[in-house]
Amino acid sequence: QYDHEAFLGKEQAKTFDQLTPEESRERLGKIVDRIDRDKDGFVTQAELKDWIKHTQNRYIFENVQKNWPDYDRDGDGRIAWPEFKNATYGYYEGEEFGDLEDKQSYRKMLARDERRFRAADRDGDMVATREEFTAFLHPEEFDYMKDIVVTETIEDIDKNGDGYVQVDEYIGDMYTPESGEPEPDWVQSERQQFLDFRDLDRDGRLDRAEIGHWILPQDYDHPEVEAKHLLFESDKDKDERLTKQEILDNWNMFVGSQATNYGEDLTRKHDEL
Repeated sequence: QYDHEAFLGKEQAKTFDQLTPEESRERLGKIVDRIDRDKDGFVTQAELKDWIKHTQNRYIFENVQKNWPDYDRDGDGRIAWPEFKNATYGYYEGEEFGDLEDKQSYRKMLARDERRFRAADRDGDMVATREEFTAFLHPEEFDYMKDIVVTETIEDIDKNGDGYVQVDEYIGDMYTPESGEPEPDWVQSERQQFLDFRDLDRDGRLDRAEIGHWILPQDYDHPEVEAKHLLFESDKDKDERLTKQEILDNWNMFVGSQATNYGEDLTRKHDEL
């Protein structure tokens, strides 16, 4: 359950919890049939990787589709910055966020959104095409948005405002210590990760380049890593391919991985996949 909540989020883990193990296996079996594109009865690492890419791309597409009508108020197929700003902040902004207790936070969010919108808007007209709006909502998926992702990460983690991420700020982003409790082993391991792999120039802090290498590594293919992980954990006969039965025998791992889009595919009808 901990793994499911960590990988799925509590709400999506609840979606999975609605299904019995029998229903989960039955629906997972239908997904396996789709992953096995050459219909040879085996799922290879390449087929798994392609499927995970497919689920990632589908999530991004559907997320943009879902949000688009909320902002394209005039229906012209583009979203101008005033349309987005008015839909998101208009009710409050007209009175300078007058009724809100934390006006400064809203002003910061507005400025941050505008900066990201400008970064996503490649032609500088402050009117987002569908691709530009996708880059705005999912900047981590676009190379030209890397700089803004790094900037926002620094703003979120850099508590002392020096423009760098110290080790305690790095740990503080993922762990809040309990009073009197010893530091867990995994936190100590993360401290060592910081020293060994994050702080490349060994100066005790992360600069922009090191943060970019950490959060958006160029040599890290996430779908391939996930596919290797699933294959390694489920390939009982070690023939470097999976049968449907091997996958179903390890169904709990698959519904807790991106192979099923964080469990959502298990609640979709077959023809929606």
